[in-house]
Amino acid sequence: MRIEQLECLAAVVRLGSMRAASEALHLSQPALSETIRNLERELGLTLLDRRRTGATISATGGELLPYITDVLESVDRLRAAADDQHRSSRMIRIGTVNAATVPLLAPALIEFRAAQPNTQVEVVNTQQADIHRLLLDGGLDLGLVNLMDGDDVAPDLETAELFRGRAVLCCRTDSPLARHTSIRPAQLLSEPFIAMRSGYLMHRYVHRLFRDANPALSYSTDGAEMGKLMVAQGLGVTVLPDYSIAGDPLERAGLITYRPLETDDATVILVVQRRRTRHLPAAVRRLQTILLTQAAQYRADRQAG
Repeated sequence: MRIEQLECLAAVVRLGSMRAASEALHLSQPALSETIRNLERELGLTLLDRRRTGATISATGGELLPYITDVLESVDRLRAAADDQHRSSRMIRIGTVNAATVPLLAPALIEFRAAQPNTQVEVVNTQQADIHRLLLDGGLDLGLVNLMDGDDVAPDLETAELFRGRAVLCCRTDSPLARHTSIRPAQLLSEPFIAMRSGYLMHRYVHRLFRDANPALSYSTDGAEMGKLMVAQGLGVTVLPDYSIAGDPLERAGLITYRPLETDDATVILVVQRRRTRHLPAAVRRLQTILLTQAAQYRADRQAG
Protein backbone atom coordinates (compact mmCIF):
# COMPACT_ATOMS: atom_id res chain seq x y z
CA MET A 1 0.00 0.00 0.00
CA ARG A 2 1.32 3.44 -0.97
CA ILE A 3 0.42 6.89 0.25
CA GLU A 4 -0.31 7.90 -3.36
CA GLN A 5 -3.11 5.33 -3.52
CA LEU A 6 -4.80 6.82 -0.46
CA GLU A 7 -4.36 10.34 -1.85
CA CYS A 8 -6.01 9.29 -5.13
CA LEU A 9 -9.00 7.79 -3.35
CA ALA A 10 -9.38 10.84 -1.12
CA ALA A 11 -9.28 13.13 -4.17
CA VAL A 12 -12.07 11.22 -5.91
CA VAL A 13 -14.23 11.35 -2.77
CA ARG A 14 -13.51 15.05 -2.25
CA LEU A 15 -14.09 16.13 -5.87
CA GLY A 16 -16.88 13.70 -6.74
CA SER A 17 -15.57 12.30 -10.01
CA MET A 18 -12.63 10.54 -11.60
CA ARG A 19 -12.27 13.32 -14.14
CA ALA A 20 -12.00 16.11 -11.59
CA ALA A 21 -9.61 14.08 -9.44
CA SER A 22 -7.37 13.19 -12.39
CA GLU A 23 -7.13 16.87 -13.37
CA ALA A 24 -6.33 17.91 -9.79
CA LEU A 25 -3.68 15.21 -9.43
CA HIS A 26 -2.29 15.67 -12.96
CA LEU A 27 -2.91 12.00 -13.78
CA SER A 28 -4.71 10.39 -16.69
CA GLN A 29 -8.09 8.88 -15.80
CA PRO A 30 -6.94 5.34 -16.69
CA ALA A 31 -3.88 5.72 -14.44
CA LEU A 32 -6.00 7.08 -11.59
CA SER A 33 -8.57 4.29 -11.98
CA GLU A 34 -5.86 1.62 -12.02
CA THR A 35 -4.22 3.08 -8.89
CA ILE A 36 -7.49 2.84 -6.94
CA ARG A 37 -8.24 -0.65 -8.27
CA ASN A 38 -4.81 -1.80 -7.08
CA LEU A 39 -5.65 -0.46 -3.61
CA GLU A 40 -8.98 -2.30 -3.69
CA ARG A 41 -7.23 -5.53 -4.66
CA GLU A 42 -4.73 -5.14 -1.81
CA LEU A 43 -7.52 -4.59 0.72
CA GLY A 44 -9.90 -7.10 -0.85
CA LEU A 45 -12.69 -4.52 -0.74
CA THR A 46 -14.65 -2.30 -3.15
CA LEU A 47 -14.02 1.29 -2.11
CA LEU A 48 -15.85 3.16 -4.90
CA ASP A 49 -19.24 2.74 -6.50
CA ARG A 50 -18.60 3.48 -10.19
CA ARG A 51 -21.47 4.68 -12.37
CA ARG A 52 -21.76 6.62 -15.61
CA THR A 53 -22.73 9.68 -13.60
CA GLY A 54 -19.55 9.48 -11.57
CA ALA A 55 -17.80 7.65 -8.75
CA THR A 56 -18.85 7.80 -5.12
CA ILE A 57 -17.52 6.22 -1.98
CA SER A 58 -19.00 2.80 -1.27
CA ALA A 59 -20.51 1.85 2.07
CA THR A 60 -17.37 -0.14 2.89
CA GLY A 61 -15.16 2.72 1.71
CA GLY A 62 -17.14 5.14 3.86
CA GLU A 63 -16.36 3.07 6.95
CA LEU A 64 -12.65 3.13 6.10
CA LEU A 65 -12.54 6.79 5.07
CA PRO A 66 -11.88 8.18 8.61
CA TYR A 67 -8.83 5.91 8.89
CA ILE A 68 -7.60 6.97 5.47
CA THR A 69 -8.07 10.62 6.45
CA ASP A 70 -6.11 10.07 9.68
CA VAL A 71 -3.23 8.51 7.73
CA LEU A 72 -3.10 11.38 5.23
CA GLU A 73 -3.25 14.00 7.98
CA SER A 74 -0.41 12.24 9.79
CA VAL A 75 1.61 12.24 6.57
CA ASP A 76 0.96 15.98 6.19
CA ARG A 77 2.18 16.58 9.73
CA LEU A 78 5.26 14.44 9.07
CA ARG A 79 6.07 16.40 5.93
CA ALA A 80 5.59 19.71 7.75
CA ALA A 81 7.86 18.59 10.58
CA ALA A 82 10.48 17.43 8.07
CA ASP A 83 10.27 20.81 6.32
CA ASP A 84 10.79 22.56 9.68
CA GLN A 85 13.79 20.39 10.44
CA HIS A 86 15.28 21.03 7.01
CA ARG A 87 14.66 24.78 7.22
CA SER A 88 16.06 25.12 10.73
CA SER A 89 19.15 23.09 9.78
CA ARG A 90 19.88 25.87 7.26
CA MET A 91 18.62 28.95 9.11
CA ILE A 92 17.37 29.91 12.57
CA ARG A 93 15.66 33.24 13.22
CA ILE A 94 15.89 34.71 16.71
CA GLY A 95 14.11 37.88 17.73
CA THR A 96 15.53 40.20 20.38
CA VAL A 97 14.68 43.49 22.04
CA ASN A 98 18.43 44.25 22.08
CA ALA A 99 18.90 43.02 25.64
CA ALA A 100 22.02 41.27 26.99
CA THR A 101 23.73 41.24 23.60
CA VAL A 102 27.25 41.15 25.07
CA PRO A 103 26.88 38.84 28.10
CA LEU A 104 24.49 36.36 26.49
CA LEU A 105 23.54 36.54 22.82
CA ALA A 106 26.98 37.12 21.28
CA PRO A 107 28.77 34.30 23.16
CA ALA A 108 25.81 31.96 22.53
CA LEU A 109 26.01 32.63 18.80
CA ILE A 110 29.76 32.00 18.80
CA GLU A 111 29.26 28.64 20.54
CA PHE A 112 26.39 27.69 18.23
CA ARG A 113 28.44 28.59 15.15
CA ALA A 114 31.23 26.30 16.32
CA ALA A 115 28.73 23.45 16.79
CA GLN A 116 26.72 24.02 13.58
CA PRO A 117 28.83 26.01 11.11
CA ASN A 118 26.43 25.37 8.22
CA THR A 119 23.39 26.85 9.97
CA GLN A 120 22.80 30.55 9.41
CA VAL A 121 21.37 32.58 12.28
CA GLU A 122 19.31 35.66 11.52
CA VAL A 123 18.98 38.09 14.44
CA VAL A 124 15.84 40.22 14.22
CA ASN A 125 15.76 43.36 16.37
CA THR A 126 12.18 44.36 17.11
CA GLN A 127 9.62 45.02 19.82
CA GLN A 128 8.23 42.45 22.23
CA ALA A 129 4.75 42.37 20.67
CA ASP A 130 6.27 41.73 17.23
CA ILE A 131 8.42 38.92 18.65
CA HIS A 132 5.35 37.26 20.18
CA ARG A 133 3.40 37.54 16.94
CA LEU A 134 6.25 36.18 14.81
CA LEU A 135 6.85 33.29 17.20
CA LEU A 136 3.21 32.24 16.99
CA ASP A 137 3.15 32.69 13.19
CA GLY A 138 6.34 30.70 12.71
CA GLY A 139 8.35 33.71 11.53
CA LEU A 140 10.77 33.34 14.46
CA ASP A 141 12.18 30.26 16.15
CA LEU A 142 13.25 31.89 19.43
CA GLY A 143 12.71 35.24 21.12
CA LEU A 144 14.63 37.15 23.80
CA VAL A 145 12.42 39.61 25.69
CA ASN A 146 12.41 41.50 28.97
CA LEU A 147 9.70 41.11 31.60
CA MET A 148 8.89 42.69 34.94
CA ASP A 149 7.67 40.82 37.99
CA GLY A 150 3.96 40.21 37.66
CA ASP A 151 3.85 40.41 33.86
CA ASP A 152 1.54 37.92 32.19
CA VAL A 153 3.24 35.36 29.97
CA ALA A 154 1.58 34.39 26.70
CA PRO A 155 0.04 30.92 27.25
CA ASP A 156 0.82 29.80 23.69
CA LEU A 157 4.54 30.39 24.22
CA GLU A 158 6.98 28.34 26.27
CA THR A 159 8.99 30.74 28.45
CA ALA A 160 12.24 30.04 30.29
CA GLU A 161 13.91 32.57 32.59
CA LEU A 162 17.53 33.30 31.73
CA PHE A 163 18.52 35.74 34.45
CA ARG A 164 17.44 38.77 36.44
CA GLY A 165 18.94 42.22 36.53
CA ARG A 166 18.09 45.70 37.68
CA ALA A 167 17.11 48.81 35.81
CA VAL A 168 19.94 51.35 36.08
CA LEU A 169 20.85 54.81 34.88
CA CYS A 170 23.07 54.81 31.79
CA CYS A 171 25.11 58.00 31.34
CA ARG A 172 28.42 59.22 29.99
CA THR A 173 31.41 58.68 32.26
CA ASP A 174 32.00 62.45 32.36
CA SER A 175 28.40 63.19 33.37
CA PRO A 176 27.94 64.82 36.81
CA LEU A 177 25.55 61.94 37.57
CA ALA A 178 28.44 59.48 37.28
CA ARG A 179 29.95 60.99 40.46
CA HIS A 180 27.12 59.50 42.51
CA THR A 181 27.10 55.92 43.78
CA SER A 182 23.32 55.72 43.23
CA ILE A 183 20.68 57.89 41.59
CA ARG A 184 17.31 59.09 42.82
CA PRO A 185 14.67 59.14 40.07
CA ALA A 186 14.03 62.82 40.79
CA GLN A 187 17.61 63.60 39.74
CA LEU A 188 16.75 62.57 36.18
CA LEU A 189 13.84 64.95 35.74
CA SER A 190 16.04 67.82 34.57
CA GLU A 191 18.32 65.70 32.37
CA PRO A 192 17.86 65.28 28.60
CA PHE A 193 16.27 61.84 28.54
CA ILE A 194 16.49 59.16 25.85
CA ALA A 195 13.42 56.97 26.13
CA MET A 196 12.66 53.65 24.48
CA ARG A 197 9.71 53.84 22.12
CA SER A 198 6.32 52.51 23.13
CA GLY A 199 6.29 48.74 22.84
CA TYR A 200 9.55 48.19 24.71
CA LEU A 201 9.48 47.14 28.36
CA MET A 202 11.81 49.97 29.38
CA HIS A 203 9.28 52.49 28.02
CA ARG A 204 6.71 51.02 30.39
CA TYR A 205 9.24 50.85 33.22
CA VAL A 206 10.20 54.52 32.92
CA HIS A 207 6.55 55.57 33.18
CA ARG A 208 6.22 53.44 36.32
CA LEU A 209 9.49 54.84 37.73
CA PHE A 210 8.52 58.49 37.39
CA ARG A 211 4.80 57.98 38.09
CA ASP A 212 3.18 61.43 37.87
CA ALA A 213 6.43 63.28 37.13
CA ASN A 214 7.73 63.52 33.58
CA PRO A 215 11.41 63.66 32.63
CA ALA A 216 12.57 65.91 29.85
CA LEU A 217 11.99 63.46 27.02
CA SER A 218 14.37 64.75 24.40
CA TYR A 219 14.60 61.61 22.26
CA SER A 220 13.00 58.23 21.77
CA THR A 221 14.55 55.27 20.00
CA ASP A 222 14.30 51.55 19.29
CA GLY A 223 16.27 49.30 21.60
CA ALA A 224 19.18 49.48 23.98
CA GLU A 225 21.94 49.48 21.35
CA MET A 226 20.88 52.79 19.81
CA GLY A 227 20.11 54.20 23.26
CA LYS A 228 23.65 53.49 24.47
CA LEU A 229 25.16 54.99 21.33
CA MET A 230 23.13 58.18 21.81
CA VAL A 231 24.27 58.37 25.44
CA ALA A 232 27.89 57.96 24.33
CA GLN A 233 27.43 60.85 21.90
CA GLY A 234 26.32 63.10 24.76
CA LEU A 235 22.67 63.41 23.71
CA GLY A 236 21.30 62.53 27.14
CA VAL A 237 20.81 59.74 29.67
CA THR A 238 18.62 56.65 29.62
CA VAL A 239 17.43 53.79 31.82
CA LEU A 240 18.27 50.21 30.81
CA PRO A 241 18.77 46.81 32.44
CA ASP A 242 22.26 46.50 33.92
CA TYR A 243 22.90 43.39 31.81
CA SER A 244 22.49 45.51 28.67
CA ILE A 245 25.35 47.82 29.72
CA ALA A 246 27.90 45.83 31.74
CA GLY A 247 30.70 44.68 29.44
CA ASP A 248 29.35 46.57 26.44
CA PRO A 249 32.15 47.85 24.15
CA LEU A 250 31.11 51.43 24.90
CA GLU A 251 31.35 50.74 28.64
CA ARG A 252 34.70 48.96 28.28
CA ALA A 253 36.00 51.90 26.25
CA GLY A 254 35.11 54.25 29.10
CA LEU A 255 32.48 56.19 27.15
CA ILE A 256 29.42 55.17 29.17
CA THR A 257 28.78 53.88 32.67
CA TYR A 258 25.81 52.98 34.82
CA ARG A 259 24.55 53.65 38.34
CA PRO A 260 21.85 51.88 40.37
CA LEU A 261 18.51 53.60 40.88
CA GLU A 262 17.24 54.25 44.40
CA THR A 263 14.01 52.33 44.03
CA ASP A 264 12.68 49.01 45.28
CA ASP A 265 10.99 48.37 41.96
CA ALA A 266 13.94 47.81 39.61
CA THR A 267 13.92 44.10 38.77
CA VAL A 268 14.00 43.21 35.08
CA ILE A 269 13.85 39.59 33.88
CA LEU A 270 15.32 38.32 30.62
CA VAL A 271 13.54 35.26 29.19
CA VAL A 272 13.79 33.11 26.08
CA GLN A 273 10.52 32.16 24.43
CA ARG A 274 9.38 29.81 21.68
CA ARG A 275 6.13 28.48 20.33
CA ARG A 276 4.77 25.45 22.15
CA THR A 277 5.33 22.39 19.98
CA ARG A 278 6.05 18.72 20.47
CA HIS A 279 8.44 18.68 17.53
CA LEU A 280 11.21 21.22 18.13
CA PRO A 281 13.85 21.19 15.36
CA ALA A 282 17.20 19.95 16.61
CA ALA A 283 19.06 23.13 15.64
CA VAL A 284 16.57 25.32 17.52
CA ARG A 285 16.80 23.04 20.56
CA ARG A 286 20.59 23.29 20.47
CA LEU A 287 20.60 27.09 20.35
CA GLN A 288 18.06 27.29 23.18
CA THR A 289 20.19 24.93 25.28
CA ILE A 290 23.27 27.06 24.61
CA LEU A 291 21.40 30.20 25.67
CA LEU A 292 20.32 28.54 28.92
CA THR A 293 23.86 27.31 29.58
CA GLN A 294 25.39 30.72 28.88
CA ALA A 295 22.80 32.34 31.15
CA ALA A 296 23.66 29.94 33.98
CA GLN A 297 27.36 30.80 33.55
CA TYR A 298 26.54 34.51 33.60
CA ARG A 299 24.58 34.10 36.85
CA ALA A 300 27.47 32.13 38.39
CA ASP A 301 30.02 34.76 37.34
CA ARG A 302 27.93 37.55 38.84
CA GLN A 303 27.60 35.70 42.14
CA ALA A 304 31.33 35.02 42.20
CA GLY A 305 32.10 38.65 41.40
